[in-house]
Amino acid sequence: MPRPRVNLLSVDLIADAAIELADSGDTFGVNALARKLGVTPSSLYNHVDGKDAIIELMRSRLGARYFPEPITGEWDEIVTGTVRGLRHLYADHPLIVPLIVGKTITDPGVIGSYDRLATALVGAGVPDDEVLAIVAIVDAYAIGFGLDLASPDEIWQPTVPTATLGRLITDAAHGAERSDAAFEIGLEMLVASLRLRLQNRR
Repeated sequence: MPRPRVNLLSVDLIADAAIELADSGDTFGVNALARKLGVTPSSLYNHVDGKDAIIELMRSRLGARYFPEPITGEWDEIVTGTVRGLRHLYADHPLIVPLIVGKTITDPGVIGSYDRLATALVGAGVPDDEVLAIVAIVDAYAIGFGLDLASPDEIWQPTVPTATLGRLITDAAHGAERSDAAFEIGLEMLVASLRLRLQNRR
């Protein structure tokens, strides 16, 4: 039989299909992805070396989507830009979070983003032995508030009288508005605490 004129598989096509599969909540794996693409598992192995490689393709694809250009500027601009981008990524793809956080990061593009963040922190005066901890804090904060957008509109619903909480809930924002407001306050606190920590070290 003649060879097809169009290559049926590519790493980008595999990555996009893998992201769709993970977002759907269906069982994720090489066999499931092959079925989604309408190919055999062996065809996938011609392009990727197993599940871990597929997850790294997903990470690469998402990194390019949410960080199409390198974040530049002062250290605080790089921190806030990184947090905002990661939050959007995690909020849009919450079911992918367990896959990508459970796999060691090797993708050059994503490594480059973290390297720019680490370089900005070192340049600001953060000691080498604290940089990775702060990078982890930034990532954890983004994950937390990315997933927070999937919370129900009503976070608390007291069934007994409260001294303060009930009154605050009545007057507070709900849903995405609540999450966005909390995210902005927390991000301001995060950056302010880093700035204060740097000032104290000087």
